[in-house]
Amino acid sequence: MVLARLKEDIDTIMARDPAARSRLEVVLCYPGVHAMIAYRLSHWCWKKDFRLVARVISATAKVFTGVEIHPGATIGRRVFIDHATGVVIGETAEVGNDVTLYQGVTLGGTSLEKGKRHPTLLDGVIVGSGAAILGPHTIGAGARVGANAVVLDDVPPGVTVVGIPAKAVVRKDKTKAEEFCAYGMPTDEMPDPVARAMDALRDQITALSERVRELEGTPATVVPLTVARSEEEPPEVPPTDGNDQPPAKTAVSA
Repeated sequence: MVLARLKEDIDTIMARDPAARSRLEVVLCYPGVHAMIAYRLSHWCWKKDFRLVARVISATAKVFTGVEIHPGATIGRRVFIDHATGVVIGETAEVGNDVTLYQGVTLGGTSLEKGKRHPTLLDGVIVGSGAAILGPHTIGAGARVGANAVVLDDVPPGVTVVGIPAKAVVRKDKTKAEEFCAYGMPTDEMPDPVARAMDALRDQITALSERVRELEGTPATVVPLTVARSEEEPPEVPPTDGNDQPPAKTAVSA
């Protein structure tokens, strides 16, 4: 079984790494392979309750490979740790089949409580160099985590996320589902989520500015004031003399 798993690992590296020239070179020179061999041995000891022995194997492998994989982690088949240096996989992390991890990847926990603290990577996930997935989040099958991204939430299947914190930028094209994506970054043009948000904001401001100009350029409509006239006759106005004064009253003798 150990030899069968090792053969699968070597075949996976030959398929995904164009720098690999021979299987013997992979066995002798790839620290990711050495780290996986040490992990399987330490994980077997961990499940048999030889916990201290498992940790010693893990710590020793870290010195020689630069990869720290906790013996309690669950890792599937055909997992490729490329360049390997600086990879950290926590105790309750779960890694599916056909997953690719690059140098500097951290599958870390953010809680001090016992229980599930580390992420779960489903089948076919690619995590770029320097990326950190923190907490018990699930990375969906076929998802891609770009280099130096910090994932603080679940990632849907087939989605590429980049940035700090990581945001979805593009869903995997189904026509290219079998195409391997190095470092979790698409080879074609990838939209920038920040630039896309700024463009949308700029378009909205432009539309609002045009609307304001339209409103300001329309002449104001003057509504004439109408005075309601009484249907009754207006009161009689007394005549005035030339000085616009009313005539003097005539004294009446008693």
